[in-house]
Amino acid sequence: MRIISGQYKGKRILEPLDKNTRPLKDLTKESIFNIIEHSNKLSFNLSNSNILDLFSGVGSFGLEALSRNANFVTFVENYLSVVQILKKNIQNLNLVQKTKVIEKDILSNLNLAELNQKYDLVFIDPPFKEKKIKHLILNIYKSEILSSSGIIIIHRNSKWNDVFPKELNILEKKTYGVSQIFFCNFV
Repeated sequence: MRIISGQYKGKRILEPLDKNTRPLKDLTKESIFNIIEHSNKLSFNLSNSNILDLFSGVGSFGLEALSRNANFVTFVENYLSVVQILKKNIQNLNLVQKTKVIEKDILSNLNLAELNQKYDLVFIDPPFKEKKIKHLILNIYKSEILSSSGIIIIHRNSKWNDVFPKELNILEKKTYGVSQIFFCNFV
């Protein structure tokens, strides 16, 4: 796994050694950033944005965003062995000042409103078997942490038929193999 573009292009990202974590594939990550930068359906500027990376794993998405001039990334991950790798990846790229790592369970142990920050982009990449996505999206909506022009990107298995809350507006949907990516905002 590597950083694809920007200031840290080509830098390697440490990966988990176990099979319990599904890192974001480089091809999927590259496709997501191409859509962020070039889609006519989104009007989003990654430069100087604040990002919330939920289920962040080893930080592949957030670190890529920082390499492409995002301002700050808040990583949320609770799997201890992966959190240690995430922190090493942040240190290896000297990005400690541009990041915050929250070691909590997103679905049961994190009050989003307590983050006291607005985010321009929320990236949600839960385990494919996770079924509480609708509940999480509603929590993001109710906590009002997404900026008024912000977007939410959701990475899901293409075989799943998630039911999203009515407050979520899907701007664009793409499928890449087993990955399905939703680009959204709130109505």
